[in-house]
Order: sequence, then C-alpha cells, then structure tokens
Amino acid sequence: MNGELLLRILSLCLLLASAETLHGIFRAAVLVPRIGKQRALKISIVTGSLLAFGICVWQVPGMGIQGDGPLFGLGVTIALFMASFDVTLGRLALKRPWRKAFDDFDPRTGNYLLFGVLLLATFPWLVMTLRPGL
Repeated sequence: MNGELLLRILSLCLLLASAETLHGIFRAAVLVPRIGKQRALKISIVTGSLLAFGICVWQVPGMGIQGDGPLFGLGVTIALFMASFDVTLGRLALKRPWRKAFDDFDPRTGNYLLFGVLLLATFPWLVMTLRPGL
C-alpha cells in the first residue's frame, strides 16, 4: 500500500464523514420537526446509505483496489472510521454520555446506524462488482 492510496482512503473517510454529518443535520433540522424522530430515522438510514453508496461509486474505482479481500478490507476500514467518528462526534461535540453515544447503534432503541455501518462495509466490494453495469 502506497502513500497515495492511504491519502485516497483518508479522503474517502473524511468525505463520507462530512456528507453524513450534513445529512444528520438536515434530518434533525428538517425531517424530525415535520415527520417525527422515528420516521426520520427510518428514512435517513435509506437516504444516508444511498448517499454513502454514491460517494463510493465516485471514489472507489479510482483507487485501483482489486479482489474481494482488499475491497472488503476497505469497507471494514471505512465502516470502523465512520462508527468511531459517530461516537466521537456524539461524545465531544454533542456532549452525549457513552450510553447515549452507543444507543445510536442499537436497533432496539429505534436507531438503525448499525445497519448503515454494516452496509458501508460492503459498499466498495459492491461498487466494483456492479461497476460494469454502472
């Protein structure tokens, strides 16, 4: 793995984090007041996943990563980055206690972030598998 690839992976992670942060702000400011928190969370798992998939379609092919293992490795890397980013943002910026920060990943509490993170782990592989049809 060379320095350029590491920079591309870091750039992808930061791009995803930025897009998902703006997506979360939009959900909280626009969707929640109009349709309620639970419906907004259900809608945003779909729209957030589509947004992340679109960013991966745009960025992953240019990385030149080939093979199932390396593509899933990239997916796990960005999924772990995003999960860590979400917890860190919740703790530091939003001043949420640990329990609340991790509740975002618990579907029993009405949060579906865990499913989004699991999907994110598959997106690089999925992009390259579907690429001839894209």
